[in-house]
Amino acid sequence: MADEQVNNEEKQQQFIIQKLYCKDISFETPNSPAMFTEKWEPQLKLDLNTGVKPLSEDVFEVVLTVTATVKVGEKTAFLVEVQQAGIFNISGFEKPQLDAMLGSYSPNILYPYAREVITDLVSKGGFPQLVIQPVNFEAIYSQQLQQRREEEAAANGSTSEAVH
Repeated sequence: MADEQVNNEEKQQQFIIQKLYCKDISFETPNSPAMFTEKWEPQLKLDLNTGVKPLSEDVFEVVLTVTATVKVGEKTAFLVEVQQAGIFNISGFEKPQLDAMLGSYSPNILYPYAREVITDLVSKGGFPQLVIQPVNFEAIYSQQLQQRREEEAAANGSTSEAVH
């Protein structure tokens, strides 16, 4: 009976945040101080990227890179990049679930911290507050999975056609 209980506990799914931290921060204002005299009609370009690095069994570092480039006309007002990272202990999940935890759930946890850092940097850089909208990482992850499946199907289809 005790062995059964231990086996059930071993199979139990766990998601534990061990550490959240800023891995890298960059803020550039290549056209200041002249940019402060321009009429403020900004255009925002936001890029997101996620990286995963296994640290040990069931322990992963997930790094969310958020890059915001704001231009006024053709001139770059500022460029800010934040690498918000976390160390996560994730165990008891099958491979597809683990991939989703690393590719969707973990970035969802990191994103608000990155947004806060970006907002602070932009304000301290002398620019109007930049409010970055929430992102649906689950939808992005699903789109990436779908795209991967389509690419694999296309590759398998072209291979099959070549064989026949």
